[in-house]
Amino acid sequence: MTDPTTAMRELAPTEVFALYPPHADTLASLLASRAQALPDAEAVLFQSRSWRYGMLQRAAEAGARLLAARGVRPGDPVAHIAANSDAAIVLFLSLARLGAVFVPLNPALTDDELLYQLDHSGAVAVFTPEALVDRVSAVQARCRQRASILALEALGSDAPDAGAALACILSELPADAPDAPPLPSPDTPAVVIYTSGTTGFPKGVVHSQRNVVWAAEVFVARLRLQPGERLLTVFPLFHVNALFYSFAGALACGGTFITAARFSASTFWQTAADTGATQLNILAALGGILGLRPRTEFNPVHRIRKIYGGPISAAMFKLFQQEFGVPLLIEGYGMSEIPAACSNPYDGPHKLGSIGTAGRHPRVDAARVRLRVVDDDGLDVRAGEVGELLVQTPMMFIGYLNDPAQTAAAFRDDWFLTGDLVRADADGYLYFVARKKDIIRKRGENISGAELDMLLGQHPDVAEAATIAVPSALGDDDILAVLVPRAGSAPTHEAVLEWCRGHMAAIKVPRYLVFAPSLPKTPTQRVAKHLLKKDAELISRARDMDAAPAAEGR
Repeated sequence: MTDPTTAMRELAPTEVFALYPPHADTLASLLASRAQALPDAEAVLFQSRSWRYGMLQRAAEAGARLLAARGVRPGDPVAHIAANSDAAIVLFLSLARLGAVFVPLNPALTDDELLYQLDHSGAVAVFTPEALVDRVSAVQARCRQRASILALEALGSDAPDAGAALACILSELPADAPDAPPLPSPDTPAVVIYTSGTTGFPKGVVHSQRNVVWAAEVFVARLRLQPGERLLTVFPLFHVNALFYSFAGALACGGTFITAARFSASTFWQTAADTGATQLNILAALGGILGLRPRTEFNPVHRIRKIYGGPISAAMFKLFQQEFGVPLLIEGYGMSEIPAACSNPYDGPHKLGSIGTAGRHPRVDAARVRLRVVDDDGLDVRAGEVGELLVQTPMMFIGYLNDPAQTAAAFRDDWFLTGDLVRADADGYLYFVARKKDIIRKRGENISGAELDMLLGQHPDVAEAATIAVPSALGDDDILAVLVPRAGSAPTHEAVLEWCRGHMAAIKVPRYLVFAPSLPKTPTQRVAKHLLKKDAELISRARDMDAAPAAEGR
């Protein structure tokens, strides 16, 4: 077989896949395919631990047998409560080989939040570091179903290198450990990703093995990933972005997945340079953080050449291309339920501010995403008009765990209701407008809270902003803006108001302004506006600017 690391020209996705033996649309078969072709190529890099493909496959096979010996059966949910690590990847692949279900949970959740997700998932076992075992055990003791609490150290999480980690797993195997069961099917549930819970209790989004593999292969096409590509993530593995795109995407292209236990803005560029990362995923918040860091932290010898994420503003394009030397930024869109829904095409045209066009699987021609933009009656709107985005995709989630009612409510005539308002241009490119529940109705006009957040974030003294609707005496909504000042700045209410009057239509100018040291965030680092809306004292702390006079001459 041709050694893919010797390829000199840029390969098309189908050419990349053709370098490897065929797989069966499961994670175990995908790993086996890459391990057969590239046994000594680096698959995972975490701190000083470097896993080769052959070694990683041995660990997954041994891990599956170890899990079976500990009583885990095909179909069983197994939780992971820890920061990112190579041990998490070994656990994920071991469960996939066994046909069990990976349930990654955020260790920063409160005890009550962890209790809900452990109870809801029905996890039969929980892997966590020894340092968290007592806490997790106390939480799990309150669950309706008892689970085994297992230290991640059993998977070699504290080993000095990958070889020692693999030896640790092998040493844990009892002499009478059962063989791994037959390979699971592509339709076997592989992972449960809990949503951020911005509108209530988090929902467990269930995905099959095929969904993970196909989303990874679509990601290879999105970024034209090459064999040997080095994908760096700073996002947690309880997020689709890190697990489906960065990790599984690296597996699909025969590249290297790079991660760390936590994100450090101050050392990010040095880490990128040291690890030889070539690709990075971002969200707007991450781009904003890096943009605010001292340029003395920037290391120009980094090799990142491809970025995927969203939303990517004109300022962010300029920042990464001109200051940070990253030539390609691709903006796209997806949700936990519908990964890889759409993106700007790799070969262009790239439209600034657009989330792109419908995705398609590069290997399976029939696997295409279909998109509609509809009004409240479910009728398609014309180009340029705003409506809700509906999606059909071959990578559709199986359903919400243990919640058939919510699953049914998420669809209309087999179309998934995203709850996102978008508009399409004449070429079919989509533009995100707002969440349906982030629309402020003021004097008969619909105003996008996301748009106001973006506009206010452009104020030179504002680091971050969030706008919400508050009741108006006129019977609709007024606008309240929560503003986080930039470090070292001290903006006044009056100065912000005057800036708004010069940069927004009058109807969009917030009536209430309040400064705060930070904004509440969901586990995936989105602003938790539902918590702001529940803060009954927020409006009393805000300054009512309604009577503030305009500057002379306006």
